[in-house]
Amino acid sequence: MSARVLIVDDILPNVKLLEAKLACEYYEIITATSGQEALEKVATENPDIVLLDVMMPGMDGFEVCSRIKSNPETAHIPVVMVTALTDIEDKVRGLEVGADDFLSKPINDTALMARVRSLARLKMALDEWRLREHAANQFGVVTEKTNLMQEPIEGARILLIEDKEYDKDKIVDALSSDLSIVMAASDGVTAMGMVASQEFDILMVSLNLKNEDGLRLCSHLRSNEKTRSLPIVMIADDKDMSRVAHGMEIGAYDYIMRPLEKSELIARVRTQIRRKRFQERLRSSYEISLSMALTDSLTGLYNRRYLEVHLGKLIENNNQSKKALAVLIMDIDHFKNVNDTYGHNVGDEVLKVFAERLKNSVRSFDLIARYGGEEFVVILPDVSSERAYMVAERLRRSIGDTPINCSVEEGSISITTSIGGMIVESGIHNMEQVLERADKCLYEAKNTGRNRTIFENKGLITDEDYKEVQRAVYMEDQQE
Repeated sequence: MSARVLIVDDILPNVKLLEAKLACEYYEIITATSGQEALEKVATENPDIVLLDVMMPGMDGFEVCSRIKSNPETAHIPVVMVTALTDIEDKVRGLEVGADDFLSKPINDTALMARVRSLARLKMALDEWRLREHAANQFGVVTEKTNLMQEPIEGARILLIEDKEYDKDKIVDALSSDLSIVMAASDGVTAMGMVASQEFDILMVSLNLKNEDGLRLCSHLRSNEKTRSLPIVMIADDKDMSRVAHGMEIGAYDYIMRPLEKSELIARVRTQIRRKRFQERLRSSYEISLSMALTDSLTGLYNRRYLEVHLGKLIENNNQSKKALAVLIMDIDHFKNVNDTYGHNVGDEVLKVFAERLKNSVRSFDLIARYGGEEFVVILPDVSSERAYMVAERLRRSIGDTPINCSVEEGSISITTSIGGMIVESGIHNMEQVLERADKCLYEAKNTGRNRTIFENKGLITDEDYKEVQRAVYMEDQQE
């Protein structure tokens, strides 16, 4: 996963060291050597993560972090404070002004990479929800600016999985200070039973359970339908850093090391509560927007009106973030024959199944819209050309390879789809022109035989192309 990392430090060798480590992992690096320059870069360069030194002359890291988090336009950007300070008071002060984590010098490479990858994933998810909120604003649904740091922290429901009685009592006592309801389980079986019957805001999991693997439990919680989107905070010993890194890879949001310090524990949990409630608020704005007829009533997909607003904003953002996106336009081949032969009711059934297959074949933050009639648009943000080719061809095959069950005498009918696509690189682009260029490729696909995928500047995606891009995407995923 690509991400833009802003490194802020007034000592050039420190900047170069971090830059070298992150560049080896293919992150895009931006640098600043003062607090004021950092604020300017945050405003103009749109970083995904900020690595912020604490001890800087003039404006120190605490003030820089506080200013980033007080601005509704930048408060969602993750900040990791990097410092030689070891006092717990300094760490808690950083967390209280909005820092997502503290890394101590000399930096542990495992902890650094695990934290950056984790925060990059969280930032991408928040970016998508903020874009959807922006679309709601465009239609006059929501006018109030949301700010992560203003979210309430009281009254959260927390599930603690810990079999050490001393630590369990200490955590319950500490978190109750915010009127949180803390429920405890000493094993995974009990915990899974509790999440099945109750609602929670945060999950805290000990990696040092006596009779089971805490990491495996984190994996189960992340894959469970009810808990897959909940923040997971791991509790670990100093020797567990490699396991903590693994936990971050499988979806945990944060960790705290034993011996547990009360003020740090409270600060970290408050951070997760704010982030969860902020995302819930963004989701609520998005759901309100749906009530304003921004979805197609037949398929449940976004409609053309929403697509045009959202795509316009994505193109604008891509010009700032320097990332590429793919636009796919697809059309059901000979759909008029379906309506003429079987009737419009069967045609509607086909459209519903078509839409469902599209939804099942893309990422949660990709955009799918019914553009009109039997024409659909899929937008793939932050995507390489190889992945775009692979996804488009996979979509085409998912339609053509399996007949669609519907209310006809035969029980099902077979259909195919033609797809036209283009890659939108960073730069000045017009939304209407982008759609026209993708549509021109669709026109070519339909006029040269149908049931095929054609991309601008690439041409027809052949079977051999499909195999090659699958290999390329596999290698891309291995490097993340």
